[in-house]
Amino acid sequence: MSSAITKVNQEYDPEISAIVDYVLDYRITSDVAYETAWNCFLDTLGCGLEALEYRECRKMLGPVVPGVTIANGVRVPGTNFELDPVQGAFNIGAMIRWLDFNDTWLAAEWGHPSDNLGGILAVADYLSRVSVSQGGKSLTIKDVLTGMIKAHEIQGCIALENSFNKVGIDHVVLVKVASTAVVSQMMGLTREQTLAAVSLAWVDGQSLRTYRHYPNAGSRKSWAAGDATSRAVRLALIAKTGEMGYPTALSAKTWGFYDASFRGNSFKFQRAYGSYVMENVLFKISFPAEFHSQTGVEAAMTIHKKMIELGKTSEDIKSVSIRTHEACIRIIDKQGPLNNPADRDHCIQYMVAVPLIFGRLTARDYEDDVAADARIDVLREKITCVEDTTFTADYHDPEKRSIANALTVVFNDGSALDEVVVEYPVGHARRRVEGIPLLHAKFKTNLNRIFKQEQQDAILKISLNRAELENMAVVDYMDLYVNEDYKPNL
Repeated sequence: MSSAITKVNQEYDPEISAIVDYVLDYRITSDVAYETAWNCFLDTLGCGLEALEYRECRKMLGPVVPGVTIANGVRVPGTNFELDPVQGAFNIGAMIRWLDFNDTWLAAEWGHPSDNLGGILAVADYLSRVSVSQGGKSLTIKDVLTGMIKAHEIQGCIALENSFNKVGIDHVVLVKVASTAVVSQMMGLTREQTLAAVSLAWVDGQSLRTYRHYPNAGSRKSWAAGDATSRAVRLALIAKTGEMGYPTALSAKTWGFYDASFRGNSFKFQRAYGSYVMENVLFKISFPAEFHSQTGVEAAMTIHKKMIELGKTSEDIKSVSIRTHEACIRIIDKQGPLNNPADRDHCIQYMVAVPLIFGRLTARDYEDDVAADARIDVLREKITCVEDTTFTADYHDPEKRSIANALTVVFNDGSALDEVVVEYPVGHARRRVEGIPLLHAKFKTNLNRIFKQEQQDAILKISLNRAELENMAVVDYMDLYVNEDYKPNL
């Protein structure tokens, strides 16, 4: 094949060009965005550390071929792995997403923009180690935060007006596109190469949502984002070789993404790329639960306390009504058997029943031993969801972005509790002041799961000082997370 074939003379789709111009040229000036990214960075790493307590996660980690390490390899937090950047991105991304406890973005499409950290952090660490080995400098954590802000923005702005789930495509397509753009910039690709990389991400096969829904809900949803962000690193490396791009990857008649995968529709945009998404991202602080249920779980916790005061238990409940928004009903309103943890953490009836019974909802509560408690399924059958169109409107309102749920409990004796309404979860931008101390406490708890006290103290000392952390070399910070005692099969 002649190398001349790889020269592209067509104009790229404007949607692709806009992404590339943003990652290459836009300067982030928002301190709110950087402060939020700092908190997001810590929380995301903590979520990955908690996942290491689960064997089903650990079995997915490590090199593709057991025992292989590489020079200047990516460090995977909480482990002793040293991996190539593609597999490093998969490992970090899978850990982050495993327990459904990292940040969330809700709009026409939903997703978890911090999933992109898998690729961003792996590439930053690898590039920095290679540079240092050659006498150069490491990237800083602020460089990582900048990449996070831009990846959040790409994923979130496309998601505002465009629903991929309605055409059966999983939201991790946006992780792949956003990560591809950002890591291409980090690797120093030219504009033409970055355009090619982003076009390759759109041409790539996209994940179906099959693994998130009945009757096939399963654990792939826990590593799908790791797969997407690692694929982004691979595509960027391919584009860096000078491999050609596909300028009308979106708009080409019949064969482009719009016709082939988006039912002939083109993307709509509410706003230009800036730093809006990071500034308004939602943190999962209190509960490892699909975000449309967060306020419902919070309301259930409040009701549980009232039930204790009244001397009532879940066995006294006749019915529970959940007044909610349309997206909640479409995604997590489930009846019938729940076959595994992935099924349970996407069922609002399950996520409300557990706190009404036990006064808690933790990642462990999705495991088989807890789910075997017959009271959960009995109570699930008494819980119904009803859409409130006002809640749905406020969910889509860019000035509100609420995720409201309202619970009413009626008892067997005919008495009822007053409806408990929660419009904004504790991780919402409107509750940042309340939420950040709890977010830092969550981070400390997650460090304690993996590291001895001395190592925890070293990580906390730098991590909780934003200014010092931003200036710290990526390689030095990642070295703090090495766990020489890591045992993948325990």
